[in-house]
Amino acid sequence: MGEPVGASAHGGMMPYINLKLVGKLSKDQKEKIAKEFSDTLLKVAGKPKESLYLIIDEVNGENWAKGDNFFG
Repeated sequence: MGEPVGASAHGGMMPYINLKLVGKLSKDQKEKIAKEFSDTLLKVAGKPKESLYLIIDEVNGENWAKGDNFFG
């Protein structure tokens, strides 16, 4: 049986980031965001870049509101 999600080969937990935003990002923007998150986790927490799970949820503005005001 494989390792549980979030477990690394070294026995530590792997970082999981779920970024939610209204609208769409380009592939280039997503790659830059992934690099920045990975670089920061390596620098600050000593987590190898390969250990990061990053999910980017692009939400249509008509499905996201602040109070009773929708973004789209």
